[in-house]
Amino acid sequence: MRKTVSILGSTGSIGKQALNVITDLSDKFNLFGLAAGANIEALKEQIIKHKPKIVSVQDEKAALELKKEFPKLEILFGREGLEQIAGNKQNDIALIAVSGTAGLYPTIAAINNNINVALANKETLVSAGSLVMKLAKEKKVNIIPVDSEHSAIYQCISNKDKDFIKKLIITGSGGPFRTRTLKDMQNATVAQALAHPKWSMGSKITIDSATLMNKGLEVIEAHWLFNIDYKDINVVIHPQSIIHSAVEFVDGSVIAQMGIPSMHIPIQYALTYPQRCKGIESETLSLTQVSRLDFEEPDLNKFPCLKLAYQSGKSGQTYPTVLNALNEVAVEEFLNTQIKLTDIPNIVEEGLNKHNPMPANDLNAIIAADKWGRDFAKNLINKYLIKK
Repeated sequence: MRKTVSILGSTGSIGKQALNVITDLSDKFNLFGLAAGANIEALKEQIIKHKPKIVSVQDEKAALELKKEFPKLEILFGREGLEQIAGNKQNDIALIAVSGTAGLYPTIAAINNNINVALANKETLVSAGSLVMKLAKEKKVNIIPVDSEHSAIYQCISNKDKDFIKKLIITGSGGPFRTRTLKDMQNATVAQALAHPKWSMGSKITIDSATLMNKGLEVIEAHWLFNIDYKDINVVIHPQSIIHSAVEFVDGSVIAQMGIPSMHIPIQYALTYPQRCKGIESETLSLTQVSRLDFEEPDLNKFPCLKLAYQSGKSGQTYPTVLNALNEVAVEEFLNTQIKLTDIPNIVEEGLNKHNPMPANDLNAIIAADKWGRDFAKNLINKYLIKK
């Protein structure tokens, strides 16, 4: 039986690879909708090649431009467009791969309409994990992680094992500055920070990898996905990126998921779940060729973002929401060459110290906390602006 899929964030790295998976497994999938941001030219190519029934773009101007070229295609825009595509009941599963907290609204729309979610957006669960997971449970909807680390954990845990988990072990490559000094990070250019040694990803997540904020966000995400206490979620640096994460059980057994660094595997697993399929032909893992696997503790002095994420998660309430909002603004300013890479954790820490938390039990509180974090970060940026 074919599954009907919509892809939100189709012109990004995850979205493009998801379209490759769907094309390769064309006997198993129908494409319903695509949503993209500002990359209209790439979206045009996708429309011609993949023939979606409906698309959504960032704003009305882009929608009008697209309508001239595709007059018979239904074209939406903005947040409402994302929600309409993700929540359309023709979908069996919606892949949410848009960047930032924009992914929260279509995720909720899909869940409310009993549509399974393949989640490639960390910020949704970081900002609103309690709300989203509670709703998913009520609606009996599967939230299937696409992040390689959470997909690995998901694959290691069968339903019968859930009550016997002792610890989650989230691995990370260490990013481009693992072996560099703090001074190197202070003087890092955008190009250096985007030069990830193992993974090809979008710019925002790649900068998060350079500061290890991505591991911190993954810890918070794992807490909500798997209902595990923060003290039982460990981060381990593993530069080869062969073990994507592992689970330790109460009897001492540790089960790890391994593979070459390729996002096609977790994307395909999320879309075909609970089945596995032979998909895109790619290099297979040769343990003799890999030869060795190294592991080390993360350096929290060099990468304070990871420590701040743990603190926010443990503090709860709207702290994780604000952590994410502060970080998003700071990363954008770094990408625009306005601040230094090492200013990012400073901005995040200042904002967390000034935040008055609220219970994160409804969408209005989460939206308010997110706005507060963004406004605070924007007002603080002047203090850190690089003198040009």
